[in-house]
Amino acid sequence: MSESVDLQAMLRAAREQLAGRSDSAGLDAELLLAAALGKPRSFLYAWPDHQPTSSVRERFADSIRARAAGQPVAYTLGSKEFFGLDLAVTPAVLIPRPDTELLVEQVLERLDAGSTATIADLGTGSGAVALALARHLPAARVLGTDSSAEALKVARANARELRLEVDFLRGDWCAPLGDASVDVLVANPPYVAEGDPHLAELAAEPLAALVSGPEGLDALRTIIGQSPRVLRTGGWLVLEHGFDQGGAVRTLLAEAGFSGVTSARDLGGHERVSLGHRP
Repeated sequence: MSESVDLQAMLRAAREQLAGRSDSAGLDAELLLAAALGKPRSFLYAWPDHQPTSSVRERFADSIRARAAGQPVAYTLGSKEFFGLDLAVTPAVLIPRPDTELLVEQVLERLDAGSTATIADLGTGSGAVALALARHLPAARVLGTDSSAEALKVARANARELRLEVDFLRGDWCAPLGDASVDVLVANPPYVAEGDPHLAELAAEPLAALVSGPEGLDALRTIIGQSPRVLRTGGWLVLEHGFDQGGAVRTLLAEAGFSGVTSARDLGGHERVSLGHRP
């Protein structure tokens, strides 16, 4: 790039470079350029003729190359917004999705704002769900479990940055809870089937947080099977799953003895969260 290149020209070139490699090439380019500048996106519109320094241009070029190679924007930026929280994310954790906010909403619908319930987020990853619940239920006790030490490092850093109290424990699903008795179990476990063609689009994210057996139901079965040991009578189990897995998860919940089994739909109208309470 020449020394006289402006933001408008940089964005145009970046969009062309990302065309066919990203479904949101324009937005990706804007987010990455704003980050390279250390400015909000509005700066790009207010000052399209601004000519950045060579170091900014180099940072932007590097980030566009990484995006063209398949690296998600959130990993390049090092952060992702979730339920009003700005969360740090690294390749050790799944990038929080907007659809997962439904998981938080379903828990909040069943607990009063002043609830002192004990809530456990299984497979917490970046801590997104646990921290969102801790923010909106300040009197509750919130725990998060994960088998990955690297994921828990990210979650704990997010809790410190947001000044939220969550106890993070290492281990698989309910195992780290020991003899604890909880009012709500919530989980966004891996639910993609082995060999699913969409996995190619998710290659940059941790496979263990995505794939769960030939039907994508292995982790869901395990969590449902473990939950009666730690879930109090009348407690809720709230699970995110694939868009076409609602019927299967409701059957698993009913077979495990849960009552009031139902599913909630995401922004796209798909059954995304299923839940039931222990009678």
